[in-house]
Amino acid sequence: MNINLEITPAEWQIMRVVWSLKQTTSSQIIEVLQRKVDWKPATIKTLLRRLVDKKALQATRQGRGFIYRPLVPEQQTMDQAADNLFDNICERHVGCTLGHVISNAALSKEDIRKLQSILDSKFKEAPEQVKCNCIPGKEMNC
Repeated sequence: MNINLEITPAEWQIMRVVWSLKQTTSSQIIEVLQRKVDWKPATIKTLLRRLVDKKALQATRQGRGFIYRPLVPEQQTMDQAADNLFDNICERHVGCTLGHVISNAALSKEDIRKLQSILDSKFKEAPEQVKCNCIPGKEMNC
């Protein structure tokens, strides 16, 4: 499944709550988010409506309100967002950017083991230097 959602930082906050709870009401989302951010309930409901319009969430009427469920898988959505970011930066800067992300991320020992295994595997076929991909046909130093 190729997920190509344009999700704003505020919408990510909503999605994180819905993914965590699996299904939820706007009241539950408002309760959780008001402990984290200073948003009015109307703002949260607007964000929910946008996510339903984007087909990221399903809204099923229940009484006077709605039950919200994610329509997109969490990991695939995060992977697609990361791919979109890295598709838009120079390949020569990917390593430094990944280093920055890893340095600032909370990682478990298991996460680190997996990363080390991936890096060990990639090291075997890695070039000495990654070429710039900013201008096709031109070797540039960025």
